[in-house]
Amino acid sequence: MSLPDEMSVLRRARLGAEFLALYGGGPILVLLERRAGLLFGLIWTGALLAFLWMRRDRPKPHVLRVEIWKIFVRFAILAPLIALLTWFFWPDTFLSLPRQKPLFWLMIMCLYPLLSVWPQEVLYRAFFFRRYSNLFRSIPVTIVASAVAFGFAHILFLNWIAVGMTLIGGVLFASDYSRHRSLTLTCFEHSLYGCLIFTVGLGRFFYTGEAWNQ
Repeated sequence: MSLPDEMSVLRRARLGAEFLALYGGGPILVLLERRAGLLFGLIWTGALLAFLWMRRDRPKPHVLRVEIWKIFVRFAILAPLIALLTWFFWPDTFLSLPRQKPLFWLMIMCLYPLLSVWPQEVLYRAFFFRRYSNLFRSIPVTIVASAVAFGFAHILFLNWIAVGMTLIGGVLFASDYSRHRSLTLTCFEHSLYGCLIFTVGLGRFFYTGEAWNQ
C-alpha cells in the first residue's frame, strides 16, 4: 500500500470515528443524562461550531425556484395524508394543541424553525454533506447515512413513531439538500412538516418531558 493510500485509509478511519462519536455518542449521552439543557446545549454548540467551520466553503444553492415549487407540491400531497392518518389513529388528540392552547401553539409555530430546525439542519444536512461525503463516497449512501443519523437522534423520545417519522423525513430532506444545497430551503421544508406535526397532534411524540418522566 502506498503512502497516499495509507493516508486516505487513516483519514477515513478518523472521519468514521468522528461520525460515530458525534451522531451516535451524542444522542446516547443525552439519553443517559436525560437533561433538556444538555440536549439544547449540545445541539446548538455543535451547530454553531459547524456553521463557523463551513462559513468560507458553503456550496452555492441553485434552481431554488424549481425546488420551492417541488416542496410546496409535495407538502400539498403529504400534509392532508398525515393529518388524515393522525385523525384516524389518534382522534382524541387531533388538533388538540391549537384548540386547547392556541397561544402556546402560535409560539411553537414561530420559535420552532429557529430554535430546533436550524441547528438540526446545520448538523444533519449542511455539515453532514460537507464533512462526511468523502467518508460515504456516494450521494445515495450519504443520503441514507444522513437519514439514519437523523432518525437515530430521535431515540431520545423513546418511541418508534418519532424515530420512524424522522427517518422518512431524513431521507426526504437529505435527498432534496443533495440537489439544491441550500440550508435556508431545507430549513423551510423541515419547518413545514415540523409545524404540521405539532398542529395535528403528533407533537407529543417529540416531547422529551413526556418521554423522560414516564
